[in-house]
Amino acid sequence: MGDTKWLDDVEMRAWQGFLAAGALLNRRIEQQLKSDAGLSHAQYEILARLSDAPDGELRMTELADALFTSKSGLTYLVTQMEKAGLVCRRSCPSDVRGVLASLTDAGRERLAQAAPGHVALVRARLIDVLDRRQLAVLADGLAEVVQGLRCPEEDGGGEPSA
Repeated sequence: MGDTKWLDDVEMRAWQGFLAAGALLNRRIEQQLKSDAGLSHAQYEILARLSDAPDGELRMTELADALFTSKSGLTYLVTQMEKAGLVCRRSCPSDVRGVLASLTDAGRERLAQAAPGHVALVRARLIDVLDRRQLAVLADGLAEVVQGLRCPEEDGGGEPSA
């Protein structure tokens, strides 16, 4: 413990602000998506990623990587969404081990129902609260954090980063 570099006041303010903003914003997003479209935030992100993909489909491994989730967690979510008719799965024609998740027409409709309120909330609670300079600093800073977490180097906890 003698080598621990404790957080100073500015660093602690940044850390606590990050935690509070993330938790509060995520709570609001969950409420809005549930209310407007009966979706969780994770389900919305799956629909959005599939909507942006060529032909509305992605390999499950690519989708898991894009959403920063485990393959088993994604499988659970996609199974729920498949039962609701929002997505379907099929074998990958180029790789017998691969599985593709595809957006259905019902999934597109649900996304179209949810997206306007979602974007309005993100804009009102994050984007429009900051000026362009602050947004650029935030985007650049978070990109650095993500890059550091993706590196295979050791993190502070002694376990390899994801």
